[in-house]
Amino acid sequence: MYRRLRSLIKNIAMSTSNAEEAKVTQQTPLQAASSSAESNSFNYTTEGKATILTPKKDEVFYNPIQQFNRDISTLSIIAYDQFRAEQNEQKNKNKNKKRKLLGLTILEALSASGLRSCRYGLEIPNVYKIVANDLSPDAVTSINRNIEHNQLTGKVVANQGDAIKFMASTTNKFNIVDLDPYGTASPFLDSAIQCIEEDGMLLVTCTDAAVLAGSGYPEKCFALYGGNNFGNSYINSETNHEVGIRLMLQSIAATAAKYKKSIEPMLSLSIDYYFRVWVKVKTSPIKVKTLASETMLTYGCNGCGHKVVQPLGIRNDNKYIYPKLVGQVNSHCQYCGSTHTVAGPMYAGPLHNQTFINKILQLNEKSDKEIYKTSERIKGMLTLAQSELNTVPFFYNLNHLNSIFKSPPISIGEYSKAVGNLGYKLSLTHAKKNCIKSDIPWEKNLEIIRQWTIKQNKAYIEEMKSKLETQGSLNEKITEKLAKLGQDITYSPNLNEKSVGAQILNYFKRKETGTDGNAIDFDTSNDESDKISKLRKVKMVRFQENPTKNWGPMARPK
Repeated sequence: MYRRLRSLIKNIAMSTSNAEEAKVTQQTPLQAASSSAESNSFNYTTEGKATILTPKKDEVFYNPIQQFNRDISTLSIIAYDQFRAEQNEQKNKNKNKKRKLLGLTILEALSASGLRSCRYGLEIPNVYKIVANDLSPDAVTSINRNIEHNQLTGKVVANQGDAIKFMASTTNKFNIVDLDPYGTASPFLDSAIQCIEEDGMLLVTCTDAAVLAGSGYPEKCFALYGGNNFGNSYINSETNHEVGIRLMLQSIAATAAKYKKSIEPMLSLSIDYYFRVWVKVKTSPIKVKTLASETMLTYGCNGCGHKVVQPLGIRNDNKYIYPKLVGQVNSHCQYCGSTHTVAGPMYAGPLHNQTFINKILQLNEKSDKEIYKTSERIKGMLTLAQSELNTVPFFYNLNHLNSIFKSPPISIGEYSKAVGNLGYKLSLTHAKKNCIKSDIPWEKNLEIIRQWTIKQNKAYIEEMKSKLETQGSLNEKITEKLAKLGQDITYSPNLNEKSVGAQILNYFKRKETGTDGNAIDFDTSNDESDKISKLRKVKMVRFQENPTKNWGPMARPK
């Protein structure tokens, strides 16, 4: 009887097994159809080493314009980790100890689709754990889907929660905290500082360039960042893009100081329609004391662009004193008589760490160009950022300077020769085309453009003399202009007597400056001009070209 029972159980088991096999065989087409239906409901997007699935309903969007941001961020974290390893090795060497460096922990506080976190997990070698946080349940569903799709389960973890509350309450500390919100990052800074590991790096994006660098929202700019830019004057409109960076850094520095932490800007970029900064954060009560001396107000002339920097603290050796008024600041500019706009308070220190940039450039050079498709632009932008004068705040547009005097445009080559031959330094900037940073005093800078105007006028006189010899006569308009140039070699028929340019010319006339036009050398090469010329000959993508119609920031995800 026992044998019969055993045989019956065996037959039932075999029958069940065959039925299950038949069931699976019958379901395979259904599963394929289901898989196909699922495939049809998602967009598959590959960027870097990651492939993500985003719903076609677009609740959680993918923004291809931000690939440059993600490419450079990935390389920057690898560079940071290499720095970290080198510093750890040096400490071990000094202490004769060998301590293993733990893997990187990364928090992406506002993750959306999870693409950035997935890329970090696949492309950064020494990652231990990545937390991809988002408030939206749909976003977290998307993140989990993409974690599984990219086989990153365990390394990347999704978390649903308010980013501010999560960062403020978590007991975990992160080596890297990445803030890339829609709009301003200002509300997230306090809690981000609290959850960052000692000597960790904070990556911050602000896409509200209209607030930081525009002229339409002064009250909002001050409310969010604690300072103002130079407003809507034509001559300062380009400069506001650097002011935006400095306002961001000041906001981060002031927030960190409350927790006895100091910041070191590693890289600060104005990119397309947003700003992005890389900042190391370290507990250092001594360094916090320098915050006032690294903070400035700036009086910016709305006519000629002259700027007077006013530090908000003075440090002499290790003694800190209250600041005194610096420079000649009156209600109106001494050169052109225009009014001033007071910008700031803003960060006054260097914007970049040259060694850090160099390490990113080295990584970029060796990178797989199929993965880092914006590598040429990374090379171009960082090469320019690395070359910037780090001790000089603000840049200016050469075309804007020329327009003051209504003179023909001066080339960067001729201008750099003039500045270099006067014994001053200059550089290009990553932020804007045809813009310059220089340590030249503003009066001498205006004199360069004035002398350029004189040179062009002399060339015009010689050209008209030659034309007169050939044709025998000139029209009345040209004859009148030549007569006025004979009386005043700086004359321009397009320059109104009440204009900024005319006021500057009158300033130099009052000073009885020679007007022979020989004081400035625009033709002889020097070290500074050679440096600029060499940099401009490097074939690289410096600035983003519009890749698609209606290009720019996308709408906020629903």
